[in-house]
Amino acid sequence: MIENEKAPAAKERRVLDAGALRALSHPLRVRIFDLLASEGPQTASTLADILGESSGATSYHLRALARHDLIREVEGERSGRERWWERPEGGVVYDSRAVEGSPAGEAALQVVMTETMRRRNDELMDYLGRGINKETPEWVDASSSMTSGIPMTAAQTTELVKKLEAIIDQASATYRGQKGEGVRRVSVRADVFPLTDRTNTDRTNTEESAS
Repeated sequence: MIENEKAPAAKERRVLDAGALRALSHPLRVRIFDLLASEGPQTASTLADILGESSGATSYHLRALARHDLIREVEGERSGRERWWERPEGGVVYDSRAVEGSPAGEAALQVVMTETMRRRNDELMDYLGRGINKETPEWVDASSSMTSGIPMTAAQTTELVKKLEAIIDQASATYRGQKGEGVRRVSVRADVFPLTDRTNTDRTNTEESAS
């Protein structure tokens, strides 16, 4: 299960069904979806400039996302004939249980999750590549990349995830809409997942082959 959020209020998260995932399962649509979260409302033309695509292509993909309520038109905002689009506040959840038994839904979920994780990794590697030479000491000191392997049960892991969610939700609510000198968008990540039990690798592989 992966969450993709736009400054959500606590627990305002939509689990995407197979139809919504199929609508999102295109690399360019995932990029548009993320850009509307990170950069705010955009038109087909402004997205085309950012992405290096034609406005016809971005307009087509915007309409596909809108049909499944993944994005919406900004009320009262137009630039001539162009419409402004935004992502609703709140998070979306990519959960395999929502598409279980649907081959098309499972395939769409795989595309969306793969592209989402690829973009996250690209953002991290971009920061690591520029951090020492191009970021100010203030932002280098403020940034961190941490990992830890902790022996826990599923129940303990669930409790940890809830605590992390509460901290991130509180920060999102506190700083939502903040503007001014020194304010930048900051990526906040909490990747929590079980590691392979290397002592049981042979047994696990045998069980998977028999299934």
